[in-house]
Amino acid sequence: MQKPIRYKKQPYPISEGLLAYLKKYSRNVKLPVTYDDFMRFNDGLPIYDEKGGNTLWLSAFYGEDERKELDDAIKRIYSILHVDGSSEMIPYLNVDAIDFCTFGNTKPFRVKVRNILNDNYVFFYIKKADASRVYGLELEHILSPNQINFLVQDDTLIEEHISGIPGDLFIDHYLFKCTASEKSAIAKEFVKFNERCFVRLLGDMRAYNYVVVLTHDFDRIQYRFRAIDFDQQSYEGDKDIYAPNSFKENKPLLDLVNEVLSNGSMEQYKREERGLIAKRASSEEYRLRTLIDCMSRDILAPDEHVHQLRAYLYNLTRDVNFKRSKNMGDLLASAIDFVLRNYQNINPYIIH
Repeated sequence: MQKPIRYKKQPYPISEGLLAYLKKYSRNVKLPVTYDDFMRFNDGLPIYDEKGGNTLWLSAFYGEDERKELDDAIKRIYSILHVDGSSEMIPYLNVDAIDFCTFGNTKPFRVKVRNILNDNYVFFYIKKADASRVYGLELEHILSPNQINFLVQDDTLIEEHISGIPGDLFIDHYLFKCTASEKSAIAKEFVKFNERCFVRLLGDMRAYNYVVVLTHDFDRIQYRFRAIDFDQQSYEGDKDIYAPNSFKENKPLLDLVNEVLSNGSMEQYKREERGLIAKRASSEEYRLRTLIDCMSRDILAPDEHVHQLRAYLYNLTRDVNFKRSKNMGDLLASAIDFVLRNYQNINPYIIH
C-alpha cells in the first residue's frame, strides 16, 4: 500500500505562458469577485451530515451589505460559467448558500445557486488558483472522457461541481450491495481509472478525491470513476501516488479487481484505456501540445521529485525520452508520446 503524502504541496503561480493558453481557450475571464472577497465572512456554522458527522464545511455568515454584493457577483459568475454572461436570467436566480471548507489544501468556497422558476439548482466552487490544479483540470478535459468547465482570473479559480457518489461513500455503502455483474463492471472501470491517472500523472486519488457516476442504461447500470481533485497533478516523485490502487482507502476496490478479473482481462482494459487516451491526444493534438509546452516551461515540482519519477519511468519503459526529460512537463509529454507510439505501432489499421 502507498505511503502517505508527508508534506503539504506548495502552490505554484500561473505563468504568463499558461495565462496566454487560458485566454486562447476562453478559460481566462473578468470575474466580478475574487477568492479573497469570500474570505471576509464574520462567522461560520458547522455543517453536519445526515448521521450527525462533521462534514468539515462551515455555512459562512457575512454582513448584510457584503452578502448582497457577493450574491450579485455569484449570479453573474453563474451566467458566465453556464450561459453566455448576459444579465437576462439574473432576476430568476437565488443564492441559497455560501459554504467554506476547512479541510485540505484548497480551502474552497461552495455556493448553491437556485433557479426560482423551477427550483433546480447547481453548485460551483471558488478556490485559490494554482498552476498544478489548472493543468490538472485542463488535462482532464482533454484526455479523459469527461468535460470540465472552469474559469480563472489572477489567483481566483471557479470550478463547476462534478456530480457523483464520493468514492469513500460508494465503497462503504454501495459496493457490497452490487450484483456480481455490477461488481465486474466496477472492477473494469477502476482498472481503467487507475491506468488513466497513471498515464497522465494525476496523483492522490484517494477515495474522497474522486466520485463514482452511475448511468442507467436500458438493461444495466454503467459506472465511471471521475477525479474531483486536481491538486496533485504532476507533483510527487513517488510513482505510487499516481496509482489509485496503491492507496489503502481503495483497497476494497483493488480486492474486487483481483477477485473478479483475470490478469488477461486487466491487461485488456489497460490497453483499452491507453487506446482511448491515444485517440483523444491525437484528436486534440494542437491544444494538448500547446498545453504541455507551457508545462515544460513551468516549475511544478521540486527537482528531487522530477529525478525520482524520471528514474522510475525510464526503468519501467526503457524509453530514452524519459531519461532526457528535465521537468514534469517533459515527463508528461514523454508519457503521452510513449502511449501514442505504442498505439500507432500496434494498431494495424492506422494509416502512417
